[in-house]
Amino acid sequence: MMKLSILAAVSTLSLLSAPVLAAEKSELVLAIGGEPDTGYDPLLGWGRYGHPLFQSTLLSRDADLATKSDLATAWALSDDKLTWTISIREGVTFSDGTPLTARDVAFTFTKAATAGGAIDLHAMVSAEATDDRTVVIRLKQPWITFTENFYSLGIVPEATYGADYARNPVGSGPYRLVSWRQGEQLIVEANPNYYGEKSPFSRLTFLFTGEDTSLAAANAGQVDMVSVPAALADAVPAGFSTVVVDTVDNRGIHFPMAPDEGKKDAKGNAIGNNVTADVAIRRAVNIGIDRQKIVDTALLGHGTPAYGPADGLPWSNPQAAVTFDLDAARRLLDEAGWVPGADGIREKNGLRAAFRIHYPASDSTRQAIAMVLAELLKPLGIEGTPNGTTWEGIERVMHSEPVAFGWGSQSPLEVYSLYQSGWGGVDYYNPGFFSNAAVDGYFEAAQRASSLEASYPEWQKAEWDGATGFSTKGEAGWAWLVNLDHVYFANKCLDVGKTQIEPHGHGWPITAGIQGWTWTCN
Repeated sequence: MMKLSILAAVSTLSLLSAPVLAAEKSELVLAIGGEPDTGYDPLLGWGRYGHPLFQSTLLSRDADLATKSDLATAWALSDDKLTWTISIREGVTFSDGTPLTARDVAFTFTKAATAGGAIDLHAMVSAEATDDRTVVIRLKQPWITFTENFYSLGIVPEATYGADYARNPVGSGPYRLVSWRQGEQLIVEANPNYYGEKSPFSRLTFLFTGEDTSLAAANAGQVDMVSVPAALADAVPAGFSTVVVDTVDNRGIHFPMAPDEGKKDAKGNAIGNNVTADVAIRRAVNIGIDRQKIVDTALLGHGTPAYGPADGLPWSNPQAAVTFDLDAARRLLDEAGWVPGADGIREKNGLRAAFRIHYPASDSTRQAIAMVLAELLKPLGIEGTPNGTTWEGIERVMHSEPVAFGWGSQSPLEVYSLYQSGWGGVDYYNPGFFSNAAVDGYFEAAQRASSLEASYPEWQKAEWDGATGFSTKGEAGWAWLVNLDHVYFANKCLDVGKTQIEPHGHGWPITAGIQGWTWTCN
């Protein structure tokens, strides 16, 4: 898709509005990426990574990820864990002035279940409005992670939702769409009918420029915030400060768990790898890799070591983390019968400790991570060969060779999808066919919990219960390597307040707290 040139971007910005005094600042220009391929339709996945902006959700999270009421004023789960009863806020209208009722909520959930998007509603049987203010959602099985939809699924109007909704969204969120030039910019303005806390910024312009162009616009003073990758994170423009946001936007490699027995998936792709099927290899990689070196070299210091798929979130088990110990990793391989060959690469029964590390060739960050990882494997006597390819190429090999993937979510459902045995080979989930009966049992117990908070101990035990789990101390189905920092340059007058731990970097996670942003200069 064509991107604006630097001159075109600056020219476009100069036409947006006349200069205003700092004290009158009511408009922001943001170059933070995140243009959705499918438009602004929550039923197709818009809003999963950050607030949907145009639409309201039933619940929201504060900066500490604690639950807050939004459209829902009360919510209760039945004793059998199969029925949610939700009370809807009174007096809410959509941006077109029509009232929002429980029927719109029921329609949204019902329609999303069949829309073919990225919304996980497979556990839902029905969503019904029993009156204007009450929605009853019935599930086919206890499924506590269904609650993630309460935080992420924006509510759409039943009366006007149609095929063109993604380009012309109508919602009850804090902003409404003014214009969208795909591949160039989006302009939004405050929704005058919004019932919640109102932002002091009545107009926002999102630029969909490339990284270099966005940074050039910041240097020209034409934007108020820009997101930057690690390679550009030290080039702070004059008049800007750096906002570094902690994330669970992780990168790591998965390990095919089964030996190569000639099995194929439905598309004819190989399943299994004789090297990574050995738990000693998997644990040695996890223990013998200095993750801080990957952060310092591949991310230029703009990240943190990762030890699991949800570091720092309440369902993660900090006891599952390991300490870098090269000597211990070598001993582990020695004891498992992997002995150095003539070229230094270990062998066992004629099998070389070697595998390729695939990554999408278009992703420079994953390329750097794969290359640094390959160097760090050499002292272990393991040969890792980085290989840049297409996503189609990755799909062909991901069940038989390690791939540098990126994940990270504010819901434990992602942990479930990466490690539950029944999800083996489903899309990009659990590509290595991880399977552990104890882990599956803890997942089932978590899903049967009376609340999301009550489920946390079960997720933690699935990671490590003192004897087994999906972590390095257990089956070590992945080697999680780094969590990326999300780095933004913000005008020194713009205070974004306390930020959430952000998920994988799609969408606009930084805007989750936009109603609390302030302009501090007089």
